[in-house]
Amino acid sequence: QVQLSESGGGLVQAGGSLRLACAASRSISSIDVMGWYRQAPGKQRELVATVTSGGSTNYADSVKGRFTISRDNAKDTVYLQMDSLKPEDTAVYYCNALLLLPGYNYWGPGTQVTVSS
Repeated sequence: QVQLSESGGGLVQAGGSLRLACAASRSISSIDVMGWYRQAPGKQRELVATVTSGGSTNYADSVKGRFTISRDNAKDTVYLQMDSLKPEDTAVYYCNALLLLPGYNYWGPGTQVTVSS
């Protein structure tokens, strides 16, 4: 079992920055993939960024060059640094933990990010 808790969301003007944090209830060093997803009103949940236990990262095209995902195994926390925010980044952002074996997927409750124009 992994419990996840997001923080750092809020209201920001376009062009601004926010840093989201996802704290896990257990050591994340053995979690294969940690990631951030988002869901805007009326849309499906979509991948934002992921980071593997080995440190490899992957980003959605829409956030490349603006967002940075990182993991701090000592603090059991994953971060999402969001710069140059746009109104279309407005969504609820969810933290995800994936254990490839046995294929368990865990989600946090989400944190709201609102970018005003």
